[in-house]
This record gives sequence, C-alpha cells and structure tokens, in this order.
Amino acid sequence: MNKCLILSHLREAHEELTRTIARIESEAAVDEIEFEIAVAHAYNHLNTAWNARAVSDERMAASSEDDFYAWRAFPSDISMGR
Repeated sequence: MNKCLILSHLREAHEELTRTIARIESEAAVDEIEFEIAVAHAYNHLNTAWNARAVSDERMAASSEDDFYAWRAFPSDISMGR
C-alpha cells in the first residue's frame, strides 16, 4: 500500500468533512449546491485513497486523465450491502 498517497487523500477528505460539519453546525447558510460540491470533494479523495492504494509514486506522477477518473470513481470492489 502507498501509505503517503492514502494519507494525503484521507487528510483531504477529513478536512472537507470537518469544514462542512463546522459550517452546518454554525448554522451558516449551506445550500444544496455547496453541500453537493463538498460531498463530491470528500468522495473524490476517499475513492482515490482506496482505488489507488497500491499505485506507486512513479505511476501516480505519470498518471493520465483516464487514471484520474478511474481512481476517483466509487469503488466497485467494496460491498455496501444489497
């Protein structure tokens, strides 16, 4: 596993979730579009942490646009139940 890559993406997801929770708790006006953007950003990093967990730093540096979209997609190898 590429611990540096995983930690980087998990930290980004954590920061986004922390920021979003704080905004909602403070009763700041968070509209549905802002919420969607925040959740999509968190999912992007969580999904990449999982899907690219075995990718080397060299492979990541040479990644293509197709890789970017494949890595950020919802994992097909994690069961969410039914």
